[in-house]
Order: sequence, then structure tokens, then C-alpha cells
Amino acid sequence: MDLVPAPEHRPEPLLLRLRLPFRDTHGPRDRPRVALTFHGQGDPALARTLLGQAEKAGARVTVLAVGSWLDQHPDLARRVLDGGHDLGNHTQRHIDVNAMTETEALAEIEACATRLRRLTGSIGTWFRPSRTQHAAPAVLRAAQRAGYPHVLSYDVDSLDFTSPGATAVVRNVTGSVRAGSVVSLHFGYPDTAAALPLLLADLDRRGLRAVTTTELLT
Repeated sequence: MDLVPAPEHRPEPLLLRLRLPFRDTHGPRDRPRVALTFHGQGDPALARTLLGQAEKAGARVTVLAVGSWLDQHPDLARRVLDGGHDLGNHTQRHIDVNAMTETEALAEIEACATRLRRLTGSIGTWFRPSRTQHAAPAVLRAAQRAGYPHVLSYDVDSLDFTSPGATAVVRNVTGSVRAGSVVSLHFGYPDTAAALPLLLADLDRRGLRAVTTTELLT
């Protein structure tokens, strides 16, 4: 009997083995859920107010924390998680991460991840690039090296950081939001705190439930 030689083993190409993180802009459009995501920086009192407002309405949110903010207010890491919300990484210093080299971006992401791990035991699942809606390829690679399987973007921008007034914040969101949307909001702006109860009430009237990013995307 002739023996058939075993096929030669060839290593899988590097590009097939190294998969960049998922770039998540929105979730499924066929489920009545949205994710309200907050850039974690600014007045801690406003942050606590916003978390309390969400919880009072039965909503859960996602907070992408800046590492230097966690250095100043370390108790807020547990406050976010104890409220049933998601907590993730928004770089250490909140500067333009897309303008950095991959090595520099990695240092920014890992510095914040170190603080998250020290305060909560985990680096979190979600990373959002700072000063940009979408991460450049070098930032995606850096996020992967830091241990993040997801790089979180958004499809609805509240523009609350421009301080346009609570009515405008609500209008900016409700004019574009739909099932599966990921909404960008910020801690640290009074307009956001004034707008959030109105926004949650509007979502409820539409039959949309505000959930964590984890719940939206899994």
C-alpha cells in the first residue's frame, strides 16, 4: 500500500492571525435598544448627577474614562460599575491619539488601562479613541496590543461639548437616533445634565431602551 505523505504544514500568514479589533459604530438595527456613551472627564458632581439620572429612569450607560480623570477621582470607577454601567478606556490624557505613532498611542492606551485594572480589576472591554470619531490603523493596532477587542465609535453626536443648550442637545440626538444607535455624550457639561431626563423620556416614548454597549452589541 502506498503511503500518502502528509500535507506540508504552512504557518498561517501573519495578516490572517492578527485581526484588528472590531470597529463598532452602531449595533443591530432590528432591536429597540440604543447605547448612550459618555466621555468620562470633567466635574465629578455632574458625573454623579448624570449616572443618578440614568439609573432613576432605569437606563444603563457606557462611560469611556480618561485616565488622568480617574487619577483625580478614583472612586468614580467603582461608582460607574456599581450602578450597572459599562466602564472603558478613553486614553490617559485625552489628546489627539490619531496624530501619534503606534508606540505613542499604545503608551496612552496602556496608561489608562493600568488605572482601570488597578481600580476595578479589569481593563474593560471598550476603548474609544480620543479627539476623533474613528481610529486610524495605527491606533487600532495599538488597541489590539493593549488587549481591547473593540474600538468604539458612534453614529449619533449630541455635540453637547459645544454647550448649545439642553434643548439643542436633545434635538441633536433625537433627530438622528434609531434602533442600534451609539450616542456620543460627555460628562462635565451642565447642558448634558439638563438634557438627559428629556432625552431618556423621548427614547421611552419611541420604545427605545438605553442599555450598556455590552448589551447592545452582544
